[in-house]
Amino acid sequence: MSEKQLRRSLAVLPMSTVIALTDLTARQIRYYETQELVHPKRNDGNRRRYSLNDVDRLLEIKDGLASGMDFATMRKLTAKKEAVAEKKKVSDTHARRVLEAEMQQLAGMRPAHPSLRQHL
Repeated sequence: MSEKQLRRSLAVLPMSTVIALTDLTARQIRYYETQELVHPKRNDGNRRRYSLNDVDRLLEIKDGLASGMDFATMRKLTAKKEAVAEKKKVSDTHARRVLEAEMQQLAGMRPAHPSLRQHL
């Protein structure tokens, strides 16, 4: 994950800032949370904190509802986007593990995989 993506996923924005950015009411934002369309983090004082990704999602929800979509459709679209993001995250993690193992092998810290030794 790039630094830009990491920064966009940091939950640092309070509700008041999100209200100003999205032109939604606090009640609407909390309702979207109960509908499992957005998942804000909580700070030590149990106050909601939103990321820039959450703000983007809220704007997408607002646009979708304005165009006539219902909550069931919005949930399906949100779940599909989350599944794609999770799949990318898993493959990112797998790629990092493979690269780490190869680097350790090249540095002599780990023996070659048995299938590779047959070809040497």
